[in-house]
Amino acid sequence: MPNTIKLHRVIATSPEKVYRAFLEADAIASWLPPYGYVCTVHELDAKEGGKHRMSFRNFTTGHSHSFGGIYHELVPGERLVYTTSFEGPHMPAGKMRASITLKAVSCGTEINIVQEGVPDVIPAEACYLGWQDSLDKLTHLVLPEINQ
Repeated sequence: MPNTIKLHRVIATSPEKVYRAFLEADAIASWLPPYGYVCTVHELDAKEGGKHRMSFRNFTTGHSHSFGGIYHELVPGERLVYTTSFEGPHMPAGKMRASITLKAVSCGTEINIVQEGVPDVIPAEACYLGWQDSLDKLTHLVLPEINQ
């Protein structure tokens, strides 16, 4: 059975800034890949029905994998829902669905992520570890208020 991953984080910045980080290609490339990987965004059409496609490359081995999908729901500063499928014959089949909910709280933004349909060949604990890396990098991207 595919796994469901649930994450929660609070970041001391606005929901609008976090939302942008999920939809701008350069931002995604900087924070989404876990430590040890680099990301190339091949396509990103941030609208409902729009497509996204990217690749993660293992910096140590040089091996890469590509994936892409469709944006299903985009509510600025509040919610994103998108699906993703891996590409290539050696990658797991099936669609994953990510739902990200953002909520303004007294000290910033509460983020709740639910990723459904994670293939069995990806251990849940590895998925959690990767997301923890990514959310750490997201925090470092959105936390500074640089007003120049």
